[in-house]
Amino acid sequence: MLSHLRGTFCVLSAGVQRAWSSSSCLFMDPSSPGLVLQSQSTDVFQNLALEDWIDAHVDLQQRSILLLWRNRPTVVIGRHQNPWAECNLPAMRSAQVPVARRRSGGGTVYHDLGNLNLTFFASKKAYDRRRNLKVVTDALRRVRPQLDIQATDRLDILLNGRYKISGTASRLSRKSSYHHCTLLHSADRSAIAVLLRPSCPGIRSNATPSIPSPVTNLTDHAPSLQWEELLEAVVQQYSSEFGLTSSSQCVDPADEALFPGVGSMEAELRGWQWTFGKTPKFSVETQLELRDERPAARCSAQLQLEVKNGRVESCRVEVPATWLPERLSASLAQALLGERFCPHRAAAALSALLRCESGPLHSRLRNLCDVLVAAMG
Repeated sequence: MLSHLRGTFCVLSAGVQRAWSSSSCLFMDPSSPGLVLQSQSTDVFQNLALEDWIDAHVDLQQRSILLLWRNRPTVVIGRHQNPWAECNLPAMRSAQVPVARRRSGGGTVYHDLGNLNLTFFASKKAYDRRRNLKVVTDALRRVRPQLDIQATDRLDILLNGRYKISGTASRLSRKSSYHHCTLLHSADRSAIAVLLRPSCPGIRSNATPSIPSPVTNLTDHAPSLQWEELLEAVVQQYSSEFGLTSSSQCVDPADEALFPGVGSMEAELRGWQWTFGKTPKFSVETQLELRDERPAARCSAQLQLEVKNGRVESCRVEVPATWLPERLSASLAQALLGERFCPHRAAAALSALLRCESGPLHSRLRNLCDVLVAAMG
């Protein structure tokens, strides 16, 4: 069924492209109880936008849909999470790994091409996460019966009763639902360890925290399990469970002919306002270590920030007056008000203050600015 996937995740035939000249051709067949779709894209924002489009535009009262997708290296946070508390943003910028906020809840996950994402769409009435996970566990047991695979009460999937190979999250709308989960086939576990850690110290927040778990890849325990074999097993098991007879179909989530308006959904997901501005209100309280090389000296300062909608709502920097006059620390705090909680924006806001101070205190003020900017992740 999936032999055309050899060497690639998905290849569209010309015949399929012609058949899908409009979204109605894809979703409006009343005789079909469901669909299995495979995304051609490895762009997280395009794939998340496709999820949103299907949830918003497809009538799921009489059919179910399984969407299979994977992304280039990305960190994906839950709707109600704090990216500064969940992600190592400096390391991500250095490695050019984006952060994306999904619309479902749950914790933070790392995606790369060794991780399979599965999204189960259904009506709200037919929403059944345990049934969905049974599709995954039954598929794995069929292809590798020697593996000890179990779904937990928390709706994760564990291998050998300990190692997490799949996490889960979901979203319920008025009439529809979707439940998505990861499946670690051959992901870069070293990247998980580096990227899934806080960016800055001292964050206090009511945002949903992630719960760390030991993880493993399927290929760590079944080295011969090929990606195409895993895909085929999942598609066959889903088709069996939900009574489908047609094969899986490949889609381009950026195709506006198939998914009218999906581009605007993607643009919103890419934007700073959604990714960072939707962060629940939080505070930062941390100590800043200052130094002055001329003469060699050290000092500690206290930073207190309140951040709302991703912007600095209040700021207080307490520096001993013997180190820096209060007027300068107060001016620094004032310069940050209303700015995005972002090292680049903070640095730009503070540069004007630095230009105004050219006396002997300039080096100490610059050091304070640099340390404060670094504390923002």
